[in-house]
Amino acid sequence: MTHIPEQTDDKPRFSFEFFPTKTPQGEEKLREVHRQLAALQPDFFSVTYGAGGSTRDGTRHIVEAIHQAGSAVAPHLSFGGSSEADILTLLNDYKAMGIARLVALRGDIPSGTGATSSYYYANELVEFVRRHTGEHFHIEVACYPEIHPKSESYDSDLHFFKKKVDAGANGAITQYFYNADAYFYYAERCQDLGIGIPIVPGIMPITNYANLARFSANCGAEIPRWIRQRLQAYGDDADSIRDFGIEVVSQLCDALLDGGAPGLHFYTMNQSGPVSAIWHNLGLSAR
Repeated sequence: MTHIPEQTDDKPRFSFEFFPTKTPQGEEKLREVHRQLAALQPDFFSVTYGAGGSTRDGTRHIVEAIHQAGSAVAPHLSFGGSSEADILTLLNDYKAMGIARLVALRGDIPSGTGATSSYYYANELVEFVRRHTGEHFHIEVACYPEIHPKSESYDSDLHFFKKKVDAGANGAITQYFYNADAYFYYAERCQDLGIGIPIVPGIMPITNYANLARFSANCGAEIPRWIRQRLQAYGDDADSIRDFGIEVVSQLCDALLDGGAPGLHFYTMNQSGPVSAIWHNLGLSAR
């Protein structure tokens, strides 16, 4: 197996991602999921931000609740259709709240507006945050070992990632994938370009094949054929899909950590069960 170079961090970093809920019942469930996952003592939680800031208030609300519960939290942020003043107000709110980490993204443009935002790309958002808040925030950005679906080529995608790093990003979280070799090859190409920030693999547990296939088709994540075949063979057997998914993703995470990945970022889908099972399979509490 190809190994990536040693990172500057002295221990692996683990984090969990949530998305804002739309109902009081969903919020109450998320509070319980957070309580369960916080017991695993991750480095931080992140909270997503809808297209064009469509969940901005919801994101801020969840971020504040997680922060008040005693966990480090990183709000996602993108310009979308928001003005500079709106984003600056939000940044100042987060600073006043005591938030020290952000995930800066290009984000999706809200339908009907077109590419009208002054800060359309993530590197421009990173530059904006640095210009107005200096080094207050630890900034994470996104990257794509299997290449962003709208990229013209592998090299152009790496070029855009490097622009985010040069703008002042401190770390990166990848799109999810199920092929460890894709991650290691990508990490080596980044090293060749002088990119030295930690590149943390994004991990998506497998719980529902139809949803995973649809989401993967939209975001450009490849599901290896052998995994597709096994999942399709299980049909509607949810328990078998869950057990197989936990096994496969646990093996992937183990290979990534053994190969030198600087941590793992779990896309929880606001569920604690699959992530907790993978966590315990890896022995991460002791690790």
